[in-house]
Amino acid sequence: MSILQALVLGIVQGITEFLPVSSSGHLVLLQRIFGIQEPALVFETAVHGGTLLAVFIVLRRDILEILRRIIQPLTFFLIIATIPTVIAVLAFRGLIEDLFQTGTFLGFAFLLTSCLLFLSERLHKAPKITANQDIIRNKLTWRDALVIGLFQAIALIPGVSRSGATISGALFRKIERNYAARFSFLLSIPAILGALVLQMGEFINSVRSAEGSIGALPLITGTVSACIVAFFSMHLLFRIIRKHSLRGFALYTGALGLFVLVDQLLTGIFL
Repeated sequence: MSILQALVLGIVQGITEFLPVSSSGHLVLLQRIFGIQEPALVFETAVHGGTLLAVFIVLRRDILEILRRIIQPLTFFLIIATIPTVIAVLAFRGLIEDLFQTGTFLGFAFLLTSCLLFLSERLHKAPKITANQDIIRNKLTWRDALVIGLFQAIALIPGVSRSGATISGALFRKIERNYAARFSFLLSIPAILGALVLQMGEFINSVRSAEGSIGALPLITGTVSACIVAFFSMHLLFRIIRKHSLRGFALYTGALGLFVLVDQLLTGIFL
């Protein structure tokens, strides 16, 4: 992998990690287009480290509040929401790594992201003052956290957006939009930390090895660029989700999914 390729992939990671379009799917697709043969999951984990730093910066007040008072409902909900992902990784890690390498279900996964975004927007209606209307809530229950966690586990498939899936899960549960995005970003912390721990061995080998690996400079370039761009993309999503619909992202991922499927099933140019 060249430094320029790493820079492009890092920028794409920073843009797509928190926008609901699937950073992992874009990385897999671009690595196939560039013809990069190095371990995709190692680089994907490295740039996730950059986006994790961006989360710490943007949500520093929320994180400090949790650290000051560890025993609180929000901590409990984050743990519950993380459990399905941990179970899925332990049970299907080999399959997940194969999907990163091959991109087999990439087109269908992008389409699944599109469907989740469309449905969540349609079902998350503005509250009305009637006795029977579901009221939009800005507080979680353990059931909400479990549902959101199950959606995050599905997003282990490259092409299914983690932020899109978790925000959609929260919207399905009638959680207020801005709070849904904030919880999704906080939930990314244990998810990314877990990925870093699982891939640390391969990461170190990739940095040390000069042959058949990505190399130190491309990894650093991708990580730094992902961090900087992710900082701005988080602020952008907060602004979008407060004032606008997510249907534009649904249209984009739907079109991208169709493009990938056509290439996978008919042309075979990239995948």
